[in-house]
Formats: sequence, structure tokens, C-alpha cells
Amino acid sequence: MKTYIDQMGNTVTLEAVPQRIVSLVPSQTELLFDLGLEDRIVGITKFCVHPYHLKSTKKIIGGTKKVHIEKIKLLQPDIIIANKEENTEEIVTALREVAPVWVSNIITVQDSLDMIAALGQLFAVRTQAQQWIDKINHAVADFNNFMQGREVQKAAYLIWKNPYMAAGGDTFINEMLKLNKFTNIYEDRGRYPEIIIQKMRIQGDPDVVLLSSEPYPFKEEDAFEIGRFTHHAKTVFVDGEMFSWYGSRMVKAFPYFKQLQERIG
Repeated sequence: MKTYIDQMGNTVTLEAVPQRIVSLVPSQTELLFDLGLEDRIVGITKFCVHPYHLKSTKKIIGGTKKVHIEKIKLLQPDIIIANKEENTEEIVTALREVAPVWVSNIITVQDSLDMIAALGQLFAVRTQAQQWIDKINHAVADFNNFMQGREVQKAAYLIWKNPYMAAGGDTFINEMLKLNKFTNIYEDRGRYPEIIIQKMRIQGDPDVVLLSSEPYPFKEEDAFEIGRFTHHAKTVFVDGEMFSWYGSRMVKAFPYFKQLQERIG
């Protein structure tokens, strides 16, 4: 028996290295694959879209906010991987009756690196985990060097419409904005505040409005409408996965951020 502490401070006790994994977190499903654990993954959510072929080779057990507990039971998992933000406390509590649940809590880059190291220990793939940690650290350092001398810009990062919602403070998205030298005008409004776009000028008047590709699919007409309520902000469509997916996706995120910075100018 081995005991581990997850990122919520919960004790997770395992009899052996887990061989049957259910992942309730899209970005961590991708990470598990990249750690060489594809054969051990038995269940994923319908939002676990990377790598794409997993949707046809693994059991879909629902979404991130609504899972089919009976389907998960039938998979007889040794461990369930969850996340504080992606999955509800009720889901995690219920699933603890099925198998041990390891919960991540990711806000900073360091949190993500700690999570990768922890999964490396859990699944006895420490070498592979360290390789990804090294890649991410290199990508962050390279990007920080790229950003030297660039001016800070005010930004709003929108994730939803009807009502309009933004990414606020204490979120991984906000950390990615900081690395891009964006000051989030909604940082002090809670984690995902509802906003009134007609008040955007008086609430911060951003230089850039970033429209995320997920969870809401913003369109050109949305960009036009939002732009009317700023002075001269650039309205830019961005890949939400690059700002919100932690884990191995971050290696791709920083080259993407370089391209984004060139686009914004």
C-alpha cells in the first residue's frame, strides 16, 4: 500500500501502481497519453478530444460536470483523475465510493509542473514526467526571453455569451495572460465574472479583447458587437486550449503565444 497527497490535500491510498485509469479532465487525459499511459486509460469524458482517436478506443463516461457513475463502476478503475475546477465536489465524493480519486488544482505554471511530477510518481513514469517538465520549463524560459522589452497591454479574455463572461483572477487563464504581458481588466472581479460589455470602457478599457474558442464558439458578429464598446481595442480570436489546458499541451502553447503576439503587434 502506498499513500499519496493530491493537490487538494486529500490522502489517496493505492494497493499497487494503477493499471486502469478513468480521466475526467481533458487536458490531463492528453497528458496521460503523452506520459505513455494510453493502454492503461479505460474511460474518458466526451470533451477529451486529444489525441482524437481515444474517443473511439476508450469508454466515454459522460462530460466533466455530469458523469455516468454506473459506466465508471463497470470499468473497474484502479484510480480516477479529477480536477477541482472541471469536476464538482459532488461528483468527486460519489466517485470515491467507486475507486480512489486524485484531484488536481491548477492555477499557476508551477501547479501544472507539480501535477505532472505527481502523476509520474502515481503511475511509475517518473522519467517521462521529468522530460515533459523540462520541455515546459524550456518553453516558458524561451517565451519569457521573447517577451522582454514588450509593453504591457490591458486585456479582457471572454469565455461566454448570454450572459457575457470573462476569465478573472485566480485562474490558470489569468496566469497565461500575465506571461503574455496582458493586464486582465477583470482580475479583481472573481474567477469567472459575468460582465456587461457596454461598460467595458469604464471598467478598464482594454487594448485587446481575446475571444476564446471554448467553451463558447464566438463568431465575427460577436467580435464586431464587442468592439463597439471599446475605444480602439483589437478583438482577437484565440485558441482556448492554449490558455486553459495545463499539462503537456503547454509545450505547444508557448509557440502559439509567440504567433499571437506577432498578430497583435
